[in-house]
Amino acid sequence: MCGIVGYIGKAEAATVLINGLRRLEYRGYDSAGIAILDDDRLVVAKAPGKVARLSDKAHADWAPELLQRACTGIAHTRWATHGPPTEVNAHPHLDKSGNIALVHNGIIENYRSIRSRLEGRGHFFYSETDTEVLAHLIGECDKGDLFQAVCDALHQVVGTFGIAVLSSHEPDRIITARRGSPIAIGIGDGETIIASDVSAILAHTQRVIYLNDDDIAIVTADSVDVRDLHNVPVTREIAELGIDPAAAEKGGFEHYMLKEIHEQPDALGNAIRGRLDFNLGTSMLAGMGTSPRELAEIGRVVLLGCGTSLHAGLVGEYAFEDLADIHSEVQQAAEFRYRNPILGSRDLVVAISQSGETADTLAAVREANQKGAFVMSLCNVVGSTIARETGRGVYLHAGPEISVASTKAFTCQVVVLLMMALKLGRGRRFSREDGIKFAREIESLPALVGRVILQNERIAQIAAEYTNNEHAFFIGRGPMYPVALEGALKLKEISYIHAEGYHAAELKHGPIALLQAGTPVIAIACDVPGKDKILGNIEECCARGARILGLVTEGDYATAERMHDAIFIPRCHPLVATIPATVALQLFAYHVARLRGCEIDQPRNLAKSVTVE
Repeated sequence: MCGIVGYIGKAEAATVLINGLRRLEYRGYDSAGIAILDDDRLVVAKAPGKVARLSDKAHADWAPELLQRACTGIAHTRWATHGPPTEVNAHPHLDKSGNIALVHNGIIENYRSIRSRLEGRGHFFYSETDTEVLAHLIGECDKGDLFQAVCDALHQVVGTFGIAVLSSHEPDRIITARRGSPIAIGIGDGETIIASDVSAILAHTQRVIYLNDDDIAIVTADSVDVRDLHNVPVTREIAELGIDPAAAEKGGFEHYMLKEIHEQPDALGNAIRGRLDFNLGTSMLAGMGTSPRELAEIGRVVLLGCGTSLHAGLVGEYAFEDLADIHSEVQQAAEFRYRNPILGSRDLVVAISQSGETADTLAAVREANQKGAFVMSLCNVVGSTIARETGRGVYLHAGPEISVASTKAFTCQVVVLLMMALKLGRGRRFSREDGIKFAREIESLPALVGRVILQNERIAQIAAEYTNNEHAFFIGRGPMYPVALEGALKLKEISYIHAEGYHAAELKHGPIALLQAGTPVIAIACDVPGKDKILGNIEECCARGARILGLVTEGDYATAERMHDAIFIPRCHPLVATIPATVALQLFAYHVARLRGCEIDQPRNLAKSVTVE
């Protein structure tokens, strides 16, 4: 979940590294640090807080001449695991000699036993981190060959790591390795960049090598030599990113989240483009790598995810059962591998992850593969670990998502799941005519979402009425139940309001006891099956003095009049309507958080990609 950048080349390393950290700050922003090589010595600067504080400190402490001549370094922005976000706990960490610097993403699970052993040999530790222990271990193993020292040290650790290591004794190289935490290496012209995410690389090159687990690479300005931990050379292909660097900028919006909400018509268009067959009434998802016969033999669909991706899976569950007449279930990926799941060759397991690096989902993929299931992925990041390990699946094409709170990735996950359900449905009971009709509904989504975004100012005005509340309830039925969960998650993530999503029928099975005068209830009362029931639930809430914000289908003024406030959702198929309804709740959450003065793109305690358990 931390951000790592390494640079070796001809530019000012400090400038490249700090700019890279700024692009990775969504992965962690508790503290930050940088180490650069000045001739034969390491120079380190660290600071608690965001990257801007590190930049100020480095430019205050280091002479301009030093900044100009240092062309090699490593840097880190932290999401704290071991020890609070203090300067002493910030990365990089040094070995006992002070000649080796290390930045690390992941968790060394056996660091306590290693630390105890090293303390017995005279090592003294300044921080509370597991990373400093690994730095000392590498130093202990160093006999004049940094690469071999890193190999020897990593053979002794249990856990996950994405690391970059720098030694003042070997200034012409950086050693990087991974297990469970992503590492990408950008190949430039006389320069090479190491990063935990390609967003830190985009400004320099589009050519990238992705390391696999237990790969270790010797990186110089002009070469990348990839080996395994037994020093056996391995081949890793160079991938072309094809991403516009401007896509990772704010583009004039106040926050990345607002920009990414507004990008959803284009993102959905990219996710849909070329994937609908209006002649056969189906979808064309070549990445699934399956024949119609193979799809027809699938007996069950299991959808895996965490957080927002889990909510997308819940919408998918409705779609697979309604359209494809196939038993579907959603499982929390973190629990999946610990409950000895029952899987077989006729089970399709779909792993959903925006980043493609989510540790729990990756572990679930490996468990599903071990049990012989048919496994595919649904990811946004090309070349991500989950995408590579499944070998089949569908990319979202949502573009870079920088804000920690997911928006366009979620809606693109849902639309891809709808297309997958359509494809399976056409191989089962869904008629060609119904398939064409549903494909047209999917095709209309960019325009439908655009109509919701046009209500941005009105939604901001509504949000102003809810900024002083500390509790809120979201309720929905059918496919709108997962939308209620996602709406509640967005509000709590960025506004810090305690928000809970419920199936509307569950409200009177306990939670209604918490309602009092003025408590917000956000009710998704669109034209979906069970609408009459949710209107009854709304009356029950009103009777207890709750303030109702309703999501209502356009033209349904009779329903809107029963609410205190209403946001209108375009009329469309109930499954398709989950996407514009979600966008409306994203805007609502954004404006509540903005009016409360919250840090929207980088909410407290959160990070974008959860790469540790």
